[in-house]
Amino acid sequence: MCGIIGILGQAEVAPLLLDGLRRLEYRGYDSAGVATLINGQIERRRAEGKLANLAGLLEAEPVAGTIGIGHTRWATHGQPTEANAHPHTNQRVALVHNGIIENFQALRAELEAAGHVFETETDTEVVVHMLTDYLDRQLSPEEATEKTLARLEGAFALAIIFAGRHDLMIGARRGSPLAVGYGEGEMYLGSDALALAPLTSRICYLEEGDWVVLDNEGAVVRDESGQVVPREVVQTAVSGALIGKGQYRHFMQKEIFEQPAVIGDTLQSYLNPLNRSIQLPALPVDLAALPRLTISACGTAYYAGLVAKYWLESLARLPVEIDIASEFRYREAPMPEGGASLFVSQSGETIDTLAALRFAREQGQAILSIVNMPESAIARESDLVLPTLAGPEIGVASTKAFTTQLTVLACLALAAARARGALDEAGAARLCTALTEVPAKITEILTHDAAIRAIAAELAEARDVLYLGRGTSFPLAMEGALKLKEISYIHAEGYAAGEMKHGPIALIDEAVPVIVCAPSGPLFEKTASNVQEVIARGGRVVLISDVEGVERFQGDLAHVITLPKVDPFVAPILTAVPVQLLAYHTAVIKGTDVDQPRNLAKSVTVE
Repeated sequence: MCGIIGILGQAEVAPLLLDGLRRLEYRGYDSAGVATLINGQIERRRAEGKLANLAGLLEAEPVAGTIGIGHTRWATHGQPTEANAHPHTNQRVALVHNGIIENFQALRAELEAAGHVFETETDTEVVVHMLTDYLDRQLSPEEATEKTLARLEGAFALAIIFAGRHDLMIGARRGSPLAVGYGEGEMYLGSDALALAPLTSRICYLEEGDWVVLDNEGAVVRDESGQVVPREVVQTAVSGALIGKGQYRHFMQKEIFEQPAVIGDTLQSYLNPLNRSIQLPALPVDLAALPRLTISACGTAYYAGLVAKYWLESLARLPVEIDIASEFRYREAPMPEGGASLFVSQSGETIDTLAALRFAREQGQAILSIVNMPESAIARESDLVLPTLAGPEIGVASTKAFTTQLTVLACLALAAARARGALDEAGAARLCTALTEVPAKITEILTHDAAIRAIAAELAEARDVLYLGRGTSFPLAMEGALKLKEISYIHAEGYAAGEMKHGPIALIDEAVPVIVCAPSGPLFEKTASNVQEVIARGGRVVLISDVEGVERFQGDLAHVITLPKVDPFVAPILTAVPVQLLAYHTAVIKGTDVDQPRNLAKSVTVE
């Protein structure tokens, strides 16, 4: 999850940019860089590795200037080298970028045909060249930015400066967060208020699709259509020692809305968009010869592992065993020679998962882990860590950690499928493309927040709620039920849709809402048949599906939550968002402590 800061100031900005990057270092620290204007010319300093390396470079090779931008990042496709570090520049434009440009390949081909020469494999460089192309046509920086933004697809945040314009900085956001800071004769941009805390307490949070033109005296915000729009400037209480909620009421809400950005960041670590392939670090096992993968996790992470079981077995033809970590070692399962075990944990400190890891180690298994904290105990004891780039997750109920876990597991499944010859290059490229579309599709879902809140008002009156799903939607049904009960305290259960007639259907009446996760796909008709059984018994059904699924359904539904149409492979990642929002809004309506629900902790470090 990359960090962005921009300062249009009166004093030299390099030390301030560096300080802001330190506050954003939780978002990534594989490389960092700054760019400023000196006598109208762009000057840049970049360094791979942690911020200390950039600090050392700036001490050895100082850079002046009263306007500048900075960036700290996790490595994306390619190595965390200076060449791939931000800012990306040419003689006319410098910019920093957080997110993913989905259509960069088509734009790059267009620009190369027009004579532009690219120096990196990053998607970010496309934006530099496109801006330059419009500037070469004698458009102003503002006009060039507006036209460029109209061509970009994906989720991103940008901060841009232009050669010769000491009085101008432009920012834009779509999916990824970006805040504007107001000073005295100075203006700022930042990924969050934390980066700007030492500089100002007056913050404006850009809304979806906004772009902003800054000068020393203020900011003009335009929406996606180019119209000037008012945006409230608020007094923030965020300090350098605190990660704040920003404009959100709860951390959980903030973290739900961060998902387009952090999924995009995570994808960039594993997916090469140039050839649409997955690039994992060197594995301690041969995926092609692996006899079995054993997955262990707890809670929400366990449900992510269940989705991965479907993916790995159906796509890669890799046998998978999955256990709740607290049960795994007690059944003393025989482990295959040459096998591997995968452990999934947000904190990397979950005691049951750590104990399961140690059991697997004793059984001679190669140890892989997916964690959000790369210096955690589970990470330290693993042969290989596949990090999620969710950034700090403060809310106890896991949201962005879950979807980034799914993202990494999807990448692992594709890599295994290619290694085992179960998926050809074209098929893998198609599914990689589907993954790159996820951040923007989730952004689209988040625009329906108000409609989902209205449905939650009815759920808040229920005593019991059932969730149904088939295939990869079955774990999402269980995850939805877990979310609802852990923060709203409403009893909820998730079932495989086909299991309804084997017992749970006895609970159905008009007082029991039934949430059905059923994106269109090969299992949709069977799920629809199960839903008809619920409706016939008076159940109030809330259908979560895409347009095709909604149109194909025949029956009386209480409510519909319509998802964007995507490949069924990535549908579980999208389905997670409405079940999170349903739980969140239900809890808010009921007045529970959303971020710190009773009896729960963020990291379970006792057995």
